[in-house]
Amino acid sequence: MKREAILHIPMSEYAHGLDEGHIVLRLRAARGDLARVTLWYGDTACRKTPIDWFPEPMERVLSDEYHDWWELTLAGPYHRIFYYFELDDGRERCLYYGGVFTDRLVDDRSEYFKLPFNHRADIARAPEWLGEAVVYNIFPDSFATSRREISLEPSERAFGGNTVRGKLGGTIRGVTENLDYLAGLGVNCIYLNPIFAAGEYHKYDVLDYYNIDPCLGTNADFRELVDRAHGLGMRVIIDGVFNHCGWRFFAFEDVVRRGEASQYKDWFYRLSFPVVRPEEPEAIPGYECFGYERLMPKLDTANPQVREYFCAVGEHWVREYDIDGWRLDVASEVDDAFWREFRRRVKAAKPEAVLIGEVWESAGHWLAGDMFDSCMNYELRRHCRRFFAEQTEDAYTFSGRCTGMLMRYRKQLIPVQLGVLDTHDVSRFLSLCGGDRRRYTLAVLFQLCFPGAPSVFYGDELGVEGVLEADYRRPMPWGADEAELFGFFKRAIGLRRGLKALQKGEFRALSAERGSGLFAFSREYGGELVRVYLNSSERAERCDILGESLFSRDAEGGKIGPYGFAVTLERG
Repeated sequence: MKREAILHIPMSEYAHGLDEGHIVLRLRAARGDLARVTLWYGDTACRKTPIDWFPEPMERVLSDEYHDWWELTLAGPYHRIFYYFELDDGRERCLYYGGVFTDRLVDDRSEYFKLPFNHRADIARAPEWLGEAVVYNIFPDSFATSRREISLEPSERAFGGNTVRGKLGGTIRGVTENLDYLAGLGVNCIYLNPIFAAGEYHKYDVLDYYNIDPCLGTNADFRELVDRAHGLGMRVIIDGVFNHCGWRFFAFEDVVRRGEASQYKDWFYRLSFPVVRPEEPEAIPGYECFGYERLMPKLDTANPQVREYFCAVGEHWVREYDIDGWRLDVASEVDDAFWREFRRRVKAAKPEAVLIGEVWESAGHWLAGDMFDSCMNYELRRHCRRFFAEQTEDAYTFSGRCTGMLMRYRKQLIPVQLGVLDTHDVSRFLSLCGGDRRRYTLAVLFQLCFPGAPSVFYGDELGVEGVLEADYRRPMPWGADEAELFGFFKRAIGLRRGLKALQKGEFRALSAERGSGLFAFSREYGGELVRVYLNSSERAERCDILGESLFSRDAEGGKIGPYGFAVTLERG
């Protein structure tokens, strides 16, 4: 038995309340090492010594290159439990508890693993609607000026004594006038990159958190957008930039003008007095900022006044405009206490509002139920890049990467993680595929069938490419002759929206061999069993395709051709 590979961490993604009646327990072991794992549990408050123990078999649910994960959703009568694991590899049997391997039980209850109390206040909960969403991410300046049009004209507007700029002319009204296009594609949630008054076209250097940027429109325009979207059954999420502000933001203006006498000097990080805004773009300023971007001074969100100001902003747009959530920029650089308070305030205003953090790395720290509901799953993009675009990893390795994405967070939060292939910060995935639409559409199909809320970046469905910023934020190509690609997106989104198994179902790998490009997996929920077969290789792959065909390409006669796929359904 490879004991060095065995891992269980109490009070974590390895042991957590799914709801008040169910507890999820996981154990990691070396791949192929254990034949059986049994959970033994008992009531923490048992009045007998030794306590009564109850066995439950665990299931080996997923594997990566090196490990198996065993899992059990316990529906026992107790809200507080002691527990241990009985491990059997077919040659030896041992007990595992308290980080110790042994062959006997003890009466001292403190030595066992423990879930002290499955308290309702500590259970991570996310709005269920996000797991049913297909999100469409719009970079407002680049999307539309009016119905099916983008002006391509730079713009400047006066705002509070400052100048704000647009680059391509996109507006809020342009989004509103194209909601029918989005409804036709099948999306049911739109996420807008920043829309508040800000100096540059990207709007991440905010000047005023209570007003829409005049290059994009008015507050009334935004209200109409939300109302019209809701009328079509679409949710609206907006971008919250609270790690930093623009260098013409009123509080920073006051610090520049008044220096150490400013009442706002403690709103910012590491100021050097006098505070100078350097004109040279490459200069490193005498204050902390986002990266070394001089236009974006970093806010000290641990300051009570800063916290109050921005929590009020969070409440305002939920209460006054009925938005459905916030995507939170540079979330990992903001202090935890701020996010806990921001969550409390926003959820009090609208319990079903979602909070999605921009975290590029593994985000378990922020997904314990007290900060965010979801984070942007950039790992999905990275793994898809290697398997579908670059083809530097085989199906065996890719399957292991999928396991890593599914086992790193609490079970109930997996369906709401925002799965991205493209965003405003990265090269277009189609460009990573060298323009090969076969590889590209395989990745898109995987994204739409994998657990999590898939996010489509504007123009992905029309074949937008681009490696550099000016290209991947290019104008929406209205009028492009892309009926085939648009049709692919529409059909794949329709599958996602129409099948509960693709929204909520358990994920299991079916085929993922070393050296092979064939990856097959299933999703199962409520009597629906969906199987997805993807061949990310230049050669045909043989496989048994089971179930009723829903969507396929070059898949018949027991084989799937190069870059072919099949999605099938069985109803139980």
